[in-house]
Amino acid sequence: MALISAENVSKEYHTGEISTKALRDVSFEIEPASFVSFVGPSGSGKTTLLNLIGCLDKPTQGKIRVDGKTVHDLNRKQSAVFRGSVFGFIFQAFNLFPVLTAYENVEYPLVMVKNEPASGRSEQVLKVLEAVGMLAQKDKRPDQLSGGQKQRIAVARALVTRPKLVLADEPTANLDRKTAVDVIRLMRDMRDEFDTTFIFSTHDQGVMAEAEVIHTLEDGQLIHSEKRLAHTTEEPK
Repeated sequence: MALISAENVSKEYHTGEISTKALRDVSFEIEPASFVSFVGPSGSGKTTLLNLIGCLDKPTQGKIRVDGKTVHDLNRKQSAVFRGSVFGFIFQAFNLFPVLTAYENVEYPLVMVKNEPASGRSEQVLKVLEAVGMLAQKDKRPDQLSGGQKQRIAVARALVTRPKLVLADEPTANLDRKTAVDVIRLMRDMRDEFDTTFIFSTHDQGVMAEAEVIHTLEDGQLIHSEKRLAHTTEEPK
């Protein structure tokens, strides 16, 4: 059974009398434990689609089902609860809290989203920090970390709740080439270990090279889908 299915999804935005069609009649399925990229030029609808999948917006037409639920039928409170139980999010700007340490940033969703008791949080946070190679930096604040280290912390934060699905919007946009390759490989390792589905919106050729499914968007339409065996990205020179 597909983890995600979209059926004839369209999204239209209105600003006064001006109407903008961000997505047009898009359909696809994504299986569990997939590594998927939505690619296309700016304005093609990639981020809009991630927002719809992640219950951050609702389609104008069509249906989206995630983990057995028709997500656009959920009200605001139900959407928030569903996001907390199913999703992890990774952003291109990292979105770490500057006043919190790396440990505290990773711990945050366990406190605020999962309401985990203090007795169980430490083991979960330390395990995922070790998995992303950031255990030694756990007491540092974001301004003491490099861009690649910040994104590793963002990956750890997305994974600490053990989500079924991680949505990553241009996660390598602010990273140099070598760091971007390292982070994408890290996420593939996390997928292999935890069976987490990763979905990216990206322009990055390195992300595309590691993807096992590529959906290409153009002017809000899904114009091509490709399933393949991912190959290892060449080391940057």
